[in-house]
Amino acid sequence: MRKKLLWTTLIASLMVLLLAACSGGDDETEGNENEGSDSIVAWAWDPNFNIAALNLANEHYDKEGFELEIQENAQDDIVQRLNTGLSSGTMNGMPNIVLIEDQRAQSFLQSYPDAFYPLGDYFDTEDFAEYKIPPTSLDGEQYGLPFDTGVTGLFYRADYLEEAGYSHEDLVDITWEEFIEIGKTVREETGHPIFSFDPSDFGIIRMMIQSAGSWFTTEEGEINLENNEALKESLNVLYQLIDQDVVDLHNDWSGFLASFNSGEAASVPTGNWIVPSIEAEESQSGQWRMAPIPRLEIEGSVNATNNGGSSFYVLNIDGKEAAAEFLAETFGSNTGFYEALVQEVGALGTYIPAAESEGYQFENEFFGNQQLISELSGWMEEVPAVNYGLNTYGLSDILIEQFQQMLNGKDVDAVLSDAQTQAENQFK
Repeated sequence: MRKKLLWTTLIASLMVLLLAACSGGDDETEGNENEGSDSIVAWAWDPNFNIAALNLANEHYDKEGFELEIQENAQDDIVQRLNTGLSSGTMNGMPNIVLIEDQRAQSFLQSYPDAFYPLGDYFDTEDFAEYKIPPTSLDGEQYGLPFDTGVTGLFYRADYLEEAGYSHEDLVDITWEEFIEIGKTVREETGHPIFSFDPSDFGIIRMMIQSAGSWFTTEEGEINLENNEALKESLNVLYQLIDQDVVDLHNDWSGFLASFNSGEAASVPTGNWIVPSIEAEESQSGQWRMAPIPRLEIEGSVNATNNGGSSFYVLNIDGKEAAAEFLAETFGSNTGFYEALVQEVGALGTYIPAAESEGYQFENEFFGNQQLISELSGWMEEVPAVNYGLNTYGLSDILIEQFQQMLNGKDVDAVLSDAQTQAENQFK
């Protein structure tokens, strides 16, 4: 009898091992392979910025037994993989943590509201820049933990501007109309364009309209092109910049980098994430400075805006609590981590308490010993919050197409009217 019991027990044990082995071979069909443990997977892009930040956060997180696997994916690939995976309804192969650009976030949150784990109980939203909260939340729930800021600056060649007769003070708190006049003089006196513009990318327009607290959609998410005062003024400004030969044109990212690394463009008005790319040309050290971004000549516009920026989200799968705790104790609350982040990675987050720390008060030799991080952190708190809606890039594409007709003589009001009609037909 004892031999029979032992044999039965052995058979049962083998069956358990066999079943475990079989289920282990189907990890991807059951979700993240690290479910049920403190080992989590994160998806992000850009090894020198976002992935470097995750690695640094992992170094600052001292929970025993915690393991972080960071998988690099291009941003477009993350968007495609999320849409494919989430639309399947099974959460197969999804990560625990995923980085999503703020201007794309609502399309995921509204399309897949049950796929994301609420993070509101893990950190204080008041510790982050106000403009980061609307795109990362939905129906009163906070789903995203705000990360980097796309707060903008007017990065410019001090030597070129000085040659044209301008000082730093001449670039502080100015309008785009005043900037155009400066650009004309710079072109005349130095031969350099004030900056270079990609006609297939309307990041410059998005910067302009957000400075006035406006977007392509209303606060309620309705398409808002035809009667959008800030958008109309922005298109007129861009038209003048091109029509009056103040800017040069480029076609892609490499052309953009070459426009200033080559020494051609006199300035770069964009998000602070461009600083490492400017500093890549070491021969230009000491020749660069930074001023606030120009504002529109309409009521409510300020000399602060945003271009880019992303936040971290936790998928609603096993391991969500461990993932949320990791984010909360690093990106959500750790001033020491943020000090290391700006000094070691060059990434500026939107965590307000860190801006008051000594680690943010350092001079940048490349930019004439300006305290870039400290100044950008101050501007970050002035950026107007807007509702990015669901179709930022689709609406941008429509406006890009219509703007080409404006360059060929089409009236701006007709451009916006036709853009509104096209957008409503396409997205409603």
